[in-house]
Amino acid sequence: MSAQEPPRPPPAGAEPPEPEPGGRYEAVVPHWFWCKVTDTRERWVPFSAQDSERLEEAHGAGKEQGDVVVPTSGGRYDVHLRTRQRVAVYWEEEVTEVRRCTWFYKGDKDNKFIPYSESFSEELEEAYMIAVTLGEWKKKLESPNREVIILHNPKLMVHYHPVASSDDWVSTPTEQGRPRTVKRGVENIAVEIPNGEPLQIDHLVFVVHGIGPACDIRFRSIVQCVNDFRNVSLSMLQAHFKKAQEQQQVGRVEFLPVNWHSSLHSTGVDVDLERITLPSINRLRHFINDTILDVFFYNSSTYCQTIVDTVASEMNRLHRLFLQRNPQFKGGVSIAGHSLGSLILFDLLTNQKADPEEDEHCAQGSRTTSSAGGTEEVKEILKKLELSEYCDVFEKEKMDRQALFLCTETNLKEMGIPLGPRMKILHYISSKTEMKVWSPSQHGDSSEDVRNCQYRDVGLGQVSANYPQLNYKPTIFFAFGSPIGMFLTVRGVKRIDPNYSLPTCKGFFNIYHPFDPVAYRIEPMIVPDLEFEPMLLPHHKGRKRMHLELKEGLTRMSVDLKNNLLGSLRVAWQSFTRSPVPALEAGSTEAEAEAEAGTEKQPDTKPEEAPAAVKEESPLINVGRLNGGNRIDYVLQEKPIESFNEYLFALQGHLCYWESEDTVLLVLKEIYQTQGITLDQPLPGSQ
Repeated sequence: MSAQEPPRPPPAGAEPPEPEPGGRYEAVVPHWFWCKVTDTRERWVPFSAQDSERLEEAHGAGKEQGDVVVPTSGGRYDVHLRTRQRVAVYWEEEVTEVRRCTWFYKGDKDNKFIPYSESFSEELEEAYMIAVTLGEWKKKLESPNREVIILHNPKLMVHYHPVASSDDWVSTPTEQGRPRTVKRGVENIAVEIPNGEPLQIDHLVFVVHGIGPACDIRFRSIVQCVNDFRNVSLSMLQAHFKKAQEQQQVGRVEFLPVNWHSSLHSTGVDVDLERITLPSINRLRHFINDTILDVFFYNSSTYCQTIVDTVASEMNRLHRLFLQRNPQFKGGVSIAGHSLGSLILFDLLTNQKADPEEDEHCAQGSRTTSSAGGTEEVKEILKKLELSEYCDVFEKEKMDRQALFLCTETNLKEMGIPLGPRMKILHYISSKTEMKVWSPSQHGDSSEDVRNCQYRDVGLGQVSANYPQLNYKPTIFFAFGSPIGMFLTVRGVKRIDPNYSLPTCKGFFNIYHPFDPVAYRIEPMIVPDLEFEPMLLPHHKGRKRMHLELKEGLTRMSVDLKNNLLGSLRVAWQSFTRSPVPALEAGSTEAEAEAEAGTEKQPDTKPEEAPAAVKEESPLINVGRLNGGNRIDYVLQEKPIESFNEYLFALQGHLCYWESEDTVLLVLKEIYQTQGITLDQPLPGSQ
């Protein structure tokens, strides 16, 4: 272990006084790290203090046992102690190395401390113990990589990287080269130990991504972006739910990513696209094939079925796995979608089946009925078409009204329906679709049919697909940067019935950045005759951004000056042009003057109100039952630098939600509000 030649002395002035022989030795406290590999670069990341303690306890107790598995990072990763591997639980990810770390050296490139291997750390610790106990320092050790480590004293330990020599005869490691600092114990290195996550999980949120494999401006995956969203939520909980945390009413919200892009592009469609893609501007074409075409895939009946099946089955799988690993969980489940992901979730939710007892209270526009009621309704349709003899066929296939309207000619042919009846049924389906009516068939009120003929079914124009059912009822649906409004309009839906609500989800929030080019509003489709602004999302620090306040103040000032100047000029002109009148007409003149004065004073009262563009709160507006009577559209406040050029920050506006404190705080506020828990201090402008 020790080398033969005398050790090289440390740099002058760098060595503190040597300790006296026979010092007291204290064992080093280990900390567990895992290796994060990014673009072939390795970075060692520490586990949280509580995770490291659990790993150390399991390590001490399981030395003579089989492979011990310890859940870490809030239960999202399992650490296999025997193989020293960190494995993702809910999604596919490369297995990473785990290390029990006690000794570290500083790297060359980024000055980050790198842990030695566990075996060599034990050698270093043994040499350190001997040196402290006997007071014999200036120990020299050789690492497995033929590098030299010298223990000068407890405060100065140096690692020398060997330099290749031109002399082939020289095979011994040298002390040439720049020395590296060696540290013992994690408390002596500059590393931030992350705070552990609360063990109590209050709510579960599934997050569905939009087009392409990358979800933000840094081309990161949905897993990495949701990690950021989760980290922001933990900091927002500490800042705005401190009282509830102290009273142990609040734990945390778990966010799990749902990936459908990889399943879609593993169908072999990429190979087919590659054959027909032109060779020019290769990178741009590859980018389009990998991202933009996802929108067209979703509008294809073949690939739409693949996408909705993947999203629904993945959310159901994650839900089952989460309950298996968290049997004490009693909270609710919500869903969130970004960009195209929000449209996928919206279509799934509009095609969920509500419970029969809830069907009586759901919106008239709900196209979901109990299976028995749906079958009877199909019988009525067939009777109306004089095709009662085929009722048994449809009943055998368990066809309800919703399934009937999804039927194609091929489906009817497979059921054995002859050509004539097939044409009658298809004509009936197409005629009802063209009427674009939400038929309140449950009530059978013809007057209601007439009244609702102006509304169109939100399911109108959806791609023909069999939408799977979720194993749970979402509490709230959050849409970030969502094109739902645009797709509904393109599909032919001009208005949404104010009485409509999603069959199994009573909450719906449409959150967007003002410069997001993909986002569209929902509320004007419910209340088209009234112009009103969306709800301005309050800043997470409880104020409006300074540049918006300045802009609002300048707008108010300009309106005040304009109205006051015009009012003064009008009064002066009228007094100048007014002619003398007889005394008998004085009474009527005074009345007219008062009336004129009243009309002149009216503009003076308006400037006291903020213009519509800068109002923080809109008046109470009935936006229907889609969000339980509450507002739906929420707009973020742009940052000061973003206000200089809207076009420059348009792309950033569409990808900003993952690290937006304001977005995360609204999500947390609405989730905990369903549990009767509120913010420590209500934010101004919040509903």
